[in-house]
Amino acid sequence: MTRTTSTRRAAFRSSPYFLLVLTTLMWAGNWVLGRAMRHEIPPVAMGFWRWALAAALLLPVTLPELWEKRAIVKRHLFVLASLGALGACAFNTMCYIALQYTAATNGVLFNSMIPALIILLSWLVFRERLTGRQVAGVLLSFTGVAAILARGDPAVLAGLRFNRGDLLLMAAMFLWALYTIVLRWRPPELSASALLAAMLLVSLPLLLPFYLWELDVRGGFAVTPRTVGTLLYYATLPSIIAYRLWNRGVAEVGANRAGLFVHLMPVWGATLSWIFLGEGLYDYHFAGAALIFGGIWLTTRVQRAS
Repeated sequence: MTRTTSTRRAAFRSSPYFLLVLTTLMWAGNWVLGRAMRHEIPPVAMGFWRWALAAALLLPVTLPELWEKRAIVKRHLFVLASLGALGACAFNTMCYIALQYTAATNGVLFNSMIPALIILLSWLVFRERLTGRQVAGVLLSFTGVAAILARGDPAVLAGLRFNRGDLLLMAAMFLWALYTIVLRWRPPELSASALLAAMLLVSLPLLLPFYLWELDVRGGFAVTPRTVGTLLYYATLPSIIAYRLWNRGVAEVGANRAGLFVHLMPVWGATLSWIFLGEGLYDYHFAGAALIFGGIWLTTRVQRAS
C-alpha cells in the first residue's frame, strides 16, 4: 500500500460524512433491537438503563476532565440539561414506548421527517438560508424512503394507519430535530466524551421518576443474557459511539447537511432485517437506496461548494 493510498483511506475514515453514515447504521440496529425486545424489557427501563450504563462507562474516563472544567459545566448547565433531556432521555424513551404500539415501518417513516424538521427549525430559529437544490435533495431522499416503505407500490402508503404510537414518534422526531440545532450552543471546551457524560449526569435524574413509576406499575425485567446483551449494545454503539460521531458530524458540516443522513436508516433497517431476520431484499430497496444517496450527494455537494 502506498503512502498516498493510506493517507486517502485515513482521510475517508475521518470524514464527517463517513462518520454520519456509521451513526445511522448503529441507530438502525437500535430500532431493530428495540422492536424485537419490546416484550422483554419495558420501554422506560430501556431508556433509563441504556443511558445509566453509558454514563457508568463514560465517567471513569471523563471525570477528571469534568472536574477540571467544572466551571464550564456549571456555566452551560441549562444547555447540557436541554441536550440530555431532548436528545437522550426523552427522544429515545418516547421511541421505545412508541414501538410498543406501532409497526417498525411507521417508525422508519417518521424518522424520515427529521431532515425536513431540522431545516425548518434552522430557518425559523436562525433564519438559515434555504437553497432550491437543498430542498430538492431532501425531497429526493424522502422519495427514496417512500419507495422503500411502499415496497414499490404507492397504494401501500395510502393504506398506512397511524395510532398513538405514531403520535409519540411524531413528537420524538421533533425533539431530535430540536436537539440537533441546539448542539450549536454546546460548550466547545468539552471533549466529545465529556460532553455526553455531562449531558447524562444532568438529565438522567429527570428520567428517574418515570422509571420508578413504570417499575411500580409494570414491574421490572428478567436479567438474562438477551436482556443484558441488549442493554450493553444500547449503552455502547448507538449511545456512546454514535452520539459522539453525530455530535462531531453536526459540528463539522452543520445541522442541515447532517440531518439528511437520517434518510439512510431505512436502507440500514432493510439490510439488517435481511441479515438477522431473514427478510428479503427486493428491487425497490435498491431503487430507494439510490434515490436516498442521490439526495445526500446533491445536498452535500452543493453546500460544500457554497
